[in-house]
Amino acid sequence: MKRITPLIAGLAVLSASTALASDRPAELEALGPPPIPADNPMTPEKIALGEKLFFDPILSGNYSMPCSACHLPDAGWAIQDKISFGYPGTTHWRNSQTIVNSAYYGKLFWAGASGSLEHQARSAARGGVAGNGEDDMMEARLAFVPEYREAFAEVFGDDWPNIRHAYDAIAAYQRTIVQTDTPFDNYMRGDDTALTEQQLRGLDVFTGKGNCVSCHSGPMLTNEAYYNLGVPPFDGWEDDPIAQITYRFELYAKGSTEDMYRTTKDDPGLYFRTKQSTDKGKFRVPSLRYTQYTYPYMHNGMLETLRDVVEFYNDGGGENEFSKNKSELIQPLGLSNGEMDDLVAFLESLSGEELLPPEPEIPEMQPLPAASN
Repeated sequence: MKRITPLIAGLAVLSASTALASDRPAELEALGPPPIPADNPMTPEKIALGEKLFFDPILSGNYSMPCSACHLPDAGWAIQDKISFGYPGTTHWRNSQTIVNSAYYGKLFWAGASGSLEHQARSAARGGVAGNGEDDMMEARLAFVPEYREAFAEVFGDDWPNIRHAYDAIAAYQRTIVQTDTPFDNYMRGDDTALTEQQLRGLDVFTGKGNCVSCHSGPMLTNEAYYNLGVPPFDGWEDDPIAQITYRFELYAKGSTEDMYRTTKDDPGLYFRTKQSTDKGKFRVPSLRYTQYTYPYMHNGMLETLRDVVEFYNDGGGENEFSKNKSELIQPLGLSNGEMDDLVAFLESLSGEELLPPEPEIPEMQPLPAASN
């Protein structure tokens, strides 16, 4: 009997655990470890190199725009402004998304333009309104830094730093910027005390009357689909000449028709990738994780607070230039003020403590060693 007792105890624990899981919303999950691609495995040395490169302006056109310029740790690893910063002399034209938990996305950017963190890093470093860097120029700069030459040789076996490997290292570092221990995660793993009574009421609204789980589901609380919600256009395009020029550049560069270029006053979103008129104004459903720190919200930052977001959905969304494509899922919810307060409280449970690691020391350029005869 003594040998059977542990088995019985184990079955009891499993049974209790199964019962507990059945009490949690089936549409939602705690967040597990991030997926690691087979062609870019993680090592401490690669991560350390990627961390330096993330904060080093060496990977930009004019040596002033590191990744961290638009993804500030103390601003939610994003920018707490409607539109992200741009390359000097420009501005960006969309809201900066946090990199926290970006390792879990199947597609990156608001319209899913990149399929991996490696590709996203390259696009950001080279983008005309972001890094504006040229691969050969950035690669040459890296070669002037002895510490980088040594690191690229150790991590990748490079004789000289290879810019594609720089993007691999940055992606590896970004896969360490994750948060899996929020109050919500702890609750989903079995801690009944992890959420407050108000947050539990908000969870009921989220999965019930609010029907938020129709789009915000799974461990990342997003189905990664694309919708037009009727978000109003960025108001900076009304009176900011630099924003206007940047917007027109993007319309032209991304292949708009001449009629669209001359008449469109809003962001066509997914249309730029598909060229289907039914996709105008659609953007990817973002994760709701870490959103306590990533205000303002939506692709153009036009909603300032989480309460504003909840009220926007409660009103049935808004209106924009492409509202004929507005999702039928966006309908007035009829939530009371108390229910909206509860829902905001639940959304706050999706963020833990701020992730504020110390910034690494950035190495300096030095003359290349003289060639031997």
